[in-house]
Amino acid sequence: MTGELERLRRRFEEHVPGLLGAARSYAVLCPLVEGEDGLALLFEVRAPQLRQGGEVCFPGGRMEPGESILDCALRETEEELSIPREEVRPLGTPDFICSQRGFLLHPVLGLVSPAGLEALRPSPAEVAAVFTVPLSFFRETEPEVWRYDLVPRVPEDFPYAAVGIPRTYPWSRGRTEVPIWRYQGRAVWGMTARLVREILR
Repeated sequence: MTGELERLRRRFEEHVPGLLGAARSYAVLCPLVEGEDGLALLFEVRAPQLRQGGEVCFPGGRMEPGESILDCALRETEEELSIPREEVRPLGTPDFICSQRGFLLHPVLGLVSPAGLEALRPSPAEVAAVFTVPLSFFRETEPEVWRYDLVPRVPEDFPYAAVGIPRTYPWSRGRTEVPIWRYQGRAVWGMTARLVREILR
């Protein structure tokens, strides 16, 4: 076997395929809690000094090298909400989101124990508030759904002739949905709402 062929074999023999071009991966916990009205989802409001401050989200963040999706989701939840990882019972991993901004968002569905809720202490550096929404609300309430087009902006000096296509080439376009649920003055929307919709499905 040639040296080049051996390098290719080593590179791909035990390679776990990912999404080509995805520069970053994030994991979030979709925390379920049990209440008098049944199961509810626990949400955060991002601290105002953060990027996208004031938005509703699930606890989570960027995956560290070698970290699993579950470990990242539990670590970030503990850092942001002080809920010990042993007080979260993982229930599974819903479908992930591939963002057009070049990252993957992996959700983990987990049940927070009563002791985990007792330990909840939001970090002021990251979390402005927490609140819960009964799953029944999401089941019984259709979200508003807004859509926008993803339109290619091709540079004027793109080498059409060199690649053998005309300037009228039909570049791929896309369309994105933005679901929004409004609940007691809060808006659960965007990727967070898409994850809620996946959990309901």
